[in-house]
Amino acid sequence: MNKRAFILAFITVIFWGSGFAAIRAGLLGGFSAGHLMVYRYLIASLFFLTYALLPTSNFKLPRKEDLLQIFILGVIGIFFYHFGVTYGQLTINAGTTSMIVGSAPIFTTLIAVFILKEKMSKMSWIGLAIGFIGIILITLGSSGATFTFSTGLFLVFFATVSTSFFFVFQKSLLGKYHPIHLAAYFTWAGTIPMLFFAPGLWDTLQVATLEANIAAIYVGIFPAAVSYATWTMALSIGNVSTVSSMLYLEPPIAIFIAWIWLSELPSTLSMVGGFIAISSVAIVNIVGRQKQKVPSV
Repeated sequence: MNKRAFILAFITVIFWGSGFAAIRAGLLGGFSAGHLMVYRYLIASLFFLTYALLPTSNFKLPRKEDLLQIFILGVIGIFFYHFGVTYGQLTINAGTTSMIVGSAPIFTTLIAVFILKEKMSKMSWIGLAIGFIGIILITLGSSGATFTFSTGLFLVFFATVSTSFFFVFQKSLLGKYHPIHLAAYFTWAGTIPMLFFAPGLWDTLQVATLEANIAAIYVGIFPAAVSYATWTMALSIGNVSTVSSMLYLEPPIAIFIAWIWLSELPSTLSMVGGFIAISSVAIVNIVGRQKQKVPSV
């Protein structure tokens, strides 16, 4: 992975890692899952609209032939993902949610290899396997973490698979559009079905705590708007599978922030798993990645 893609992806995972605690804080502070989801994405949509109206943005609308693909990917990557993560956190904590989402590089890499024909060296596969072991250890060591079937776990797993497909199938559009413009299209498309949850939002804003409101605004601007822009930029200049391996950094970041913000203390096993997950990123990106051109879909 080149230096610019690494920096953009690293910024993204920091903000996304903080988003799990922010969502949990919003839910604990009076927001319903539906209202929190639509509120943060109305903020994100407004953020991108403001950017689009700037004279220096040179913003252009998508081509007619790409509208359906953009809408479907927006629904899968924005609506499906955040529906699963937000409703999933009604029953499981922020740290555990991030561990499950942290397995996304496995699915993303498998899809990228079979669909985009990306090549992975033996060391890269070993690195991904090590990272998955780290995710399992973090999950087992997290407070309240369990592999017993529950609605929350199912929803977060659904979100993880959705975001993996989103990462891979947007690759064909990255050569046609500016990454920030593409992030805006996806955000607006994904916000449309969220409007179903809009009724009653104003009443919720009035009864929710100040912390919950600040958390919702933060998660709407940074983990939602800014991070999707930086992530799309990273994908536009790097391999999907390699860039997505950076998601292994999300769980340790999320655990640390949830510990500081929500007093969800990580166990020793979780910290060991976090170290293993971070090590896997180094294996994939420094030791094992084969340098070659990425074929387009």
